[in-house]
Amino acid sequence: MDALPDRREKIATLASHALIGAMLLLVMWQGLLPGLLCVCLGFLGTRRLSPWLGRLTRARDGAAPSLAAALVALLPLVLIAVALPRTRGLILDAPGQYRELLGFMARTVLELRDRLPHDIAGQLPDGADQVQRVIAGYLASKAVTLAMTGRAWLGGLLFAYVGLLIGALAAARPSVLGEIKPLTAALHLRARRFGETFRQIVVAQFWIALLNTFLTAMFLLVVLPLWERRLPYTMALILLTFAAGLIPIVGNLICNGVLTLVGLSVSPLVALTCLGFLIAIHKAEYFVNAKVIGHRTHMGVWELLAVMFVMEAVFGPAGLVAAPLFYAYAKKELHAAGWV
Repeated sequence: MDALPDRREKIATLASHALIGAMLLLVMWQGLLPGLLCVCLGFLGTRRLSPWLGRLTRARDGAAPSLAAALVALLPLVLIAVALPRTRGLILDAPGQYRELLGFMARTVLELRDRLPHDIAGQLPDGADQVQRVIAGYLASKAVTLAMTGRAWLGGLLFAYVGLLIGALAAARPSVLGEIKPLTAALHLRARRFGETFRQIVVAQFWIALLNTFLTAMFLLVVLPLWERRLPYTMALILLTFAAGLIPIVGNLICNGVLTLVGLSVSPLVALTCLGFLIAIHKAEYFVNAKVIGHRTHMGVWELLAVMFVMEAVFGPAGLVAAPLFYAYAKKELHAAGWV
């Protein structure tokens, strides 16, 4: 008699794995990753705020989650209303700004010999011109791609906010009373493990990216102006630092390359200063990544790089962001099943 419930539970577990896998593939295929991340963020934020609001307002047990969900839903709108008059062009025209930045970098690469000191420029090999043209062509092609992403950028912001609402409402939903069916229980378990993985990786990486962005902003807006040097596209570079900082390891390389190349457009000394500064703060990030993210998820650097390489090849830049989260979740499920 006990064999039938056990069989039903095994089938429900397999079905839940298939449904979660299909959902994650659909998210990547349809470009819904910002929405999925914001679903997790809204859910986690609501759950974290509920006890605090309950103690603060002395509300009933059922009212605190609703208040937390309302706060999570309204806070982005309030921030946008306050910041939009000053940052409207920065937010709405972001693809155009980065298109100009890529074009500027392409021109800087082509003018590399003219920007370097004559002694160093004379030491460049004969094939350097061809390499410069290849790099400049690649940057120019990415600039053309960005020219057609204006609507996609605004659509991504909309999906992100809708995902935040879904996560907040799901966290405020009352607990289900009575017996839970096997498939529902299995899906709840998958969702809980995915949420734990999100909290372990994305939240930690978010604070790391925020710290990097603050230090980079201080460097670009305070240190360099005191030295009577300013980089073009400063605000775009600061936003790029935050976005790239959400990507472990590879994001550091992107920031290092972009800021150094833009610094080279001012002078070789500024480029070296930017590179030295970035290496210093990103070395600290490597330490935090190794201690926090690597320790919590038991992921080696080689594993992470391999998965990110494959995901980027299949899904593009979104794969770089999703790879650490998806791989850590898959490894958590395999570990729970006793496979690894």
